[in-house]
Amino acid sequence: MTAPPDWLDKHCSRRAFLQCGACALALLALPPAAASGQELRSGFVQPHPALFYNTIAKGLVECRLCPRKCEVADGERGDCLVRENRGGKYFTLAYGNPCAVHLDPIEKKPFFHVLPGTMSFSIATAGCNLHCKFCQNWEISQAKPEKTYNFDLPPDQVVAAAREKKCPSIAYTYVEPLIFYEYMLDTARLAKKAGLLNTCHSAGYINTEPLQKLAEVLDAACIDLKSFDSQFYRDLVGGELAPVLRTLKTLRQKKVHVEIVNLVIPQHNDQPETLAKMCAWIKDELGPLTPVHFSRFYPLYKMQNHYPTPVSALEQARDIALKAGLKYVYIGNLPGHQSESTFCHQCGKPVIQRTGYRLGEMHLKDGACGHCGTKIPGIWKQKA
Repeated sequence: MTAPPDWLDKHCSRRAFLQCGACALALLALPPAAASGQELRSGFVQPHPALFYNTIAKGLVECRLCPRKCEVADGERGDCLVRENRGGKYFTLAYGNPCAVHLDPIEKKPFFHVLPGTMSFSIATAGCNLHCKFCQNWEISQAKPEKTYNFDLPPDQVVAAAREKKCPSIAYTYVEPLIFYEYMLDTARLAKKAGLLNTCHSAGYINTEPLQKLAEVLDAACIDLKSFDSQFYRDLVGGELAPVLRTLKTLRQKKVHVEIVNLVIPQHNDQPETLAKMCAWIKDELGPLTPVHFSRFYPLYKMQNHYPTPVSALEQARDIALKAGLKYVYIGNLPGHQSESTFCHQCGKPVIQRTGYRLGEMHLKDGACGHCGTKIPGIWKQKA
């Protein structure tokens, strides 16, 4: 296995995100400068054979990775901007060339039930197969790989760097990691052999076959359930709701740990009746112990004329979820709120206290409540 790149010592600090407040969820790009033999290179791309496509006519391919099923002519790309038809063969241009590499608190993903207090080696490439008008990382998610500054970081170096930095997990995150599927899959396989957890933050817009293959090496997934309204997905996201619900059910069936994020956007997806339907579905299909995060919206990208989510709207969403029978409901992007902490669903006492990404007292013993002994759902131990 290749030695980890030395530039990580300069660019990745355990304190980097702990020192941030409400703006910490914004992407922090690494500086485009050379360091210790590794440098960010403008437009660095290494074409790699893509998985999951069919040849449907001479020179024409159909991508089978996500529900869009893009039909791509020779020399053209799919909607995600990173998968290209070259002479009737399909290639990914997002392999081994991340434009974002960081050490993040696992709570930033956000995972509140996975190895609390640990750091996760986090990577992303350019591109996305959705087009959210409220995207916080639109500068890279809506860009082609040749338009970003990228590192040459193949899968074995990702794993080596994560181990060198003593990160017990790797997170595929920031943009939609499913569009760099081959890179994620190869890295995850090596990570699993090395005893690291594989986690991702995703919108869940993927077909069943590739998802099932990924689930073989995926330990935890934080899925954006952006709304429970199909029209919202069409108007603000550029996708459909049904495939996301299917993804959530598949992950549960495959025993991947699942947490859900719902970004509450005023006057768009904050209607009480819609939230109640969503929470009832989560309880019935995924289980009442599924962690759900209601996150505060801040005006970004194409929705800068909107206002941030009122705290009262977040608290109302949480109340609706609790009344629907969900047991682990959090308020996110609002550091200092008491609903950032984890409370035992049996005795109601605090198990993990949080302020932003900082942990306070923990009353967790072998994955169980330190007060009453009830098992708390999650991944609480590092791999051997």
